[in-house]
Amino acid sequence: MPELPEVEVTRRSFADRIASARILALHMGKPLRWPLGVPASSLVGRQILGVRRRGKYLLLDLDPGLLLLHLGMSGSLNFAPTQPEAGPHDHMDLVTDLGVLRLHDPRRFGAVVWAPSEDSVPAQKLLGRLGVEPLNGQFEVAAFGQALKKRQSAIKQVLLTGEVVVGVGNIYASETLFMAGIRPTTPAARLSRPRVARLHAAIVQVLTRAVAQGGSSLKDFVSAEGRTGYFQLEASVYGRAGEPCRVCGTPIKSMLQGQRTTFYCPVCQKP
Repeated sequence: MPELPEVEVTRRSFADRIASARILALHMGKPLRWPLGVPASSLVGRQILGVRRRGKYLLLDLDPGLLLLHLGMSGSLNFAPTQPEAGPHDHMDLVTDLGVLRLHDPRRFGAVVWAPSEDSVPAQKLLGRLGVEPLNGQFEVAAFGQALKKRQSAIKQVLLTGEVVVGVGNIYASETLFMAGIRPTTPAARLSRPRVARLHAAIVQVLTRAVAQGGSSLKDFVSAEGRTGYFQLEASVYGRAGEPCRVCGTPIKSMLQGQRTTFYCPVCQKP
């Protein structure tokens, strides 16, 4: 599933090229996770003012309104001057005077939703419960620690919910917890201030590095320019069960947490 780094890489790969474009048409294919919410023809003539990201959502600011895009489990965007004939897994073509933005989504868990504004009901249904952004300078260690003290669940599960901090998906949760030396099963409320500080720093460092590396391309993720990511090649624990820890040499272990596979070092990561 594309996580925050992959969505941010996608945003950067087409945001400048589509900014100020005028919408000429919007073609929707098979139904996605949620309906568009308005007739596609009603968006014709609107200008795209810019592209932002909130968690794993891409927000296309229109004049007027907002278009929210989600890549779901297997989605990707491609922006090009023209596109070939749509295939069976191409479910949106946003045609503009600067190019065509296409959503390719084999599993159809993605979404394209229109909202009048970010504060409106349709937008808040999707964005209202999201935690703080970790890479915009507003992710404060003290507030992070206070939020964790209220959570009795395992720290990895707390990170995955996205309600305390957004964007720490399965790959990046395993990696940040390894960097911070914290066992994934440790109750969030039990973390001391020094451990919270280490985890806070690890989240920022890992996500920043992942964005710089173009995200993680475990299956078919590519940016809107068709480029793959490389972060998975330098992962310390993710996907390395049975291989030696890069720090201590102990075999990396894996386990299931909430139907997701967790990877950790039993020596370097303390309960």
